[in-house]
Amino acid sequence: MMVKRFMTKKKFAIPKYFPFFILLFSAFYIPQTIGDSPIPGNTRQIILVLTDSISSTKGYLYRFERESRNADWKQSAEKIPIVLGRNGMAWGRGLHEIDSSILDVKTEGDGKSPAGVFTLTYAFGYAPASEMKGLKIPYMEITAMRECIDDVESEFYNQLINNNEVEAIDWQSSEKMYFADIYYEQGVLVDQNINPIEKGAGSCIFLHNWAAPDETSAGCTEMEPVKMKEIINWLDYSAHPILIQLTQQLYEIYKQTWGLPKDINIIY
Repeated sequence: MMVKRFMTKKKFAIPKYFPFFILLFSAFYIPQTIGDSPIPGNTRQIILVLTDSISSTKGYLYRFERESRNADWKQSAEKIPIVLGRNGMAWGRGLHEIDSSILDVKTEGDGKSPAGVFTLTYAFGYAPASEMKGLKIPYMEITAMRECIDDVESEFYNQLINNNEVEAIDWQSSEKMYFADIYYEQGVLVDQNINPIEKGAGSCIFLHNWAAPDETSAGCTEMEPVKMKEIINWLDYSAHPILIQLTQQLYEIYKQTWGLPKDINIIY
């Protein structure tokens, strides 16, 4: 996993108590899905991550755009290599329905990246918000007080908390993002298991920097820092961007039903 958040222009003011804001903001991010597809009709940006099997820890990330809900998806950048959780993939909790007969369901601490469809509503990083005003997606500056709570027993489970703004610290485990070196220097929050939050269904999932291409994560999707920066600058909140993570086999199963981008040159 990894933890981050992001900042944007002044219209994206981030309230002081950010965890509550995440849930409230997401509640108004209403997916307008079409038919059997979990992809919102108003989505015009997709990040698609594909691997060659459920146990793979490496894959490729593709970016797509479309002009309207009835338009074809067009690839907008070259594919880039990524690394995933040390134990591959399991179904996360997002916009999609879960079929546990074809893939296990993600649990806390399983070392698996979430498969499925997830909204992307925030970016984050160590840079001051004042330096990130050109973004088209909300941004949160990560400070020494910011923690992502992965303790299943905490009332703040799977939330980003300023530890000096709670009445009592009730967690025994968390990700102290500011002290994660290059990993959380920049990233994007993946809306996995957030609305509602289910205890034990996985926490603190992000897109973020890698330190090296031969490593694995605890469940996040990592990539080269220059590519992470490129993606943060590309994302547009008004385009209702989503992340789709699948194996190549699942991609073939859901390609038609979900209306996924076609004609992808998949080479491993």
